[in-house]
Amino acid sequence: MSFYNRRNSWVRRRWLDFRQGHTIYLVFAMTFLNFITIQYALLIDRLPVLSSLFSMWTFAIIFLVAYIPLAIVIGYWHRKSQWKIEQEAMFSENVVQARLWLFMINLVEGKVTEEEREEMREMLKKIIKKLPEERPSKRSDAEAS
Repeated sequence: MSFYNRRNSWVRRRWLDFRQGHTIYLVFAMTFLNFITIQYALLIDRLPVLSSLFSMWTFAIIFLVAYIPLAIVIGYWHRKSQWKIEQEAMFSENVVQARLWLFMINLVEGKVTEEEREEMREMLKKIIKKLPEERPSKRSDAEAS
């Protein structure tokens, strides 16, 4: 039975790794290259004057030199202004996190009953027990309490 769980856990982690690598890196790279190719076809290839001046590689280099700094500036603006708004929206929708923070406030203020404390402890132990066996430090957290 533990072999099945371990194998199932390994397969699930590989599936997660595949999805992350695919969506974050490979699809991003493919769509970016596709974007450059389309821009070349629309901007340069249709005009004989420009196509004689720019090869695909020359256009790609010039495009990247202009595009990357622009993307960095937009990303910086997003991180400094919009990211806070996104995080606030996500925070206000997270019921589990709200429950944990309310419990912590009540605990600090001494308003938590022993029953509530034990309920929270059991809920957290159940979450910790769901972790894969390969993480002994996490498993020992559940055993320590």
